[in-house]
Amino acid sequence: MYYYEPLLLTPGPTPVPDEITHALNLSMVGHRSSDFEAIAEEAFNHLKPIFGTKNKVMILTSSGTSVLEASMLNIVNPEDHFVVIVSGAFGNRFKQIAETYYKNVHVYDVEWGKAVDIEAFETYLHSLKHDITAVFTQFCETSTAVLHPIHKLGKVIKAFNQDIYFVVDGVSCIGAVDVDLERDNIDVLVSGSQKALMLPPGLSFVAYNHRAQERFKAVKTPRFYLNLNKYFDSIEQNSTPFTPNVGLFRAVNAYAALIKKEGFNNTIHRHYLIRDGLRESLKALDLNLLVTKDSYASPTVTSFIPHDKDELTYIKSTLKSRFNITIAGGQGKLKGTILRIGHMGKVSPFDILSVVSALEIILTDYRKVNYIGKATLKFTEVIQHDA
Repeated sequence: MYYYEPLLLTPGPTPVPDEITHALNLSMVGHRSSDFEAIAEEAFNHLKPIFGTKNKVMILTSSGTSVLEASMLNIVNPEDHFVVIVSGAFGNRFKQIAETYYKNVHVYDVEWGKAVDIEAFETYLHSLKHDITAVFTQFCETSTAVLHPIHKLGKVIKAFNQDIYFVVDGVSCIGAVDVDLERDNIDVLVSGSQKALMLPPGLSFVAYNHRAQERFKAVKTPRFYLNLNKYFDSIEQNSTPFTPNVGLFRAVNAYAALIKKEGFNNTIHRHYLIRDGLRESLKALDLNLLVTKDSYASPTVTSFIPHDKDELTYIKSTLKSRFNITIAGGQGKLKGTILRIGHMGKVSPFDILSVVSALEIILTDYRKVNYIGKATLKFTEVIQHDA
């Protein structure tokens, strides 16, 4: 059977709503014109509640990795000691960036699939023999589908030393979680466009508090395109220091209009509801979840463990070839071990019901065990209970 509409359920890029696509296709304006200044001013301000900040959010025309790098280059001086929490492939990316520029990098390893143990991390901080400038972590580790307890982590860090900068990579969850820089003790929060913000790839974002802004000015680490002082200076003029992606700036405003219509609290709730339904469905299919504790499970991506590599390959390839549904495999040490279903941005419960029912058919055929109706029942029970 042929399926005309593909269903993209990777942890990024994600499906793009028609309203955003329309904004991308509007006539071009000059990026040094009053037309663009009006667009940029809206975009800088519209992102404030999404990032939980009172400051205008910086927008860079670049990938999410660029702001991981920028968050480090603008906070850490060459001789500083700092901590990088590694709990997956993207924590490891933070580590790789750090070790490219700095020599005093302290790595705190967390078992992949687990969240940071707050008490253990507090003990680790007390064990360090150097003054620590900053702690870097993921909010959601995309490669494992873990959501770290950021609020508790920020509290512990600041209790240990109020002067430490807490820097958070929110690339795969901002737009789907409740976050507040002041409440959560976050100094810098970064993200990218192609995840829960349901935009095409190409923009990255930096939210910051006043303390971090002052630090940007003081840091001596060399940087040019990623010098956040340039972006802050331009924000004051509703502009950018370098040529922006004008269409994507317009798309940010289209995104903001969609979120206003749904209500941001409802947007967050939708993501968690889908997470809960999907987790119950996968259990009904006798599939183990990599993240076993519900409270640490991401609302934007879910990872599960097929019985073996042959089953993994069959599931992923058959979803694509037979049902036109694309999901993701594992990364790093989890490659060939897990599959990941993205459920962020323009995703409804009924989109996920499609992949759940497809998995019922695939596993019934592959395992010769009847799963028809079992997983969809669990999913719809979660949705019905919420209604």
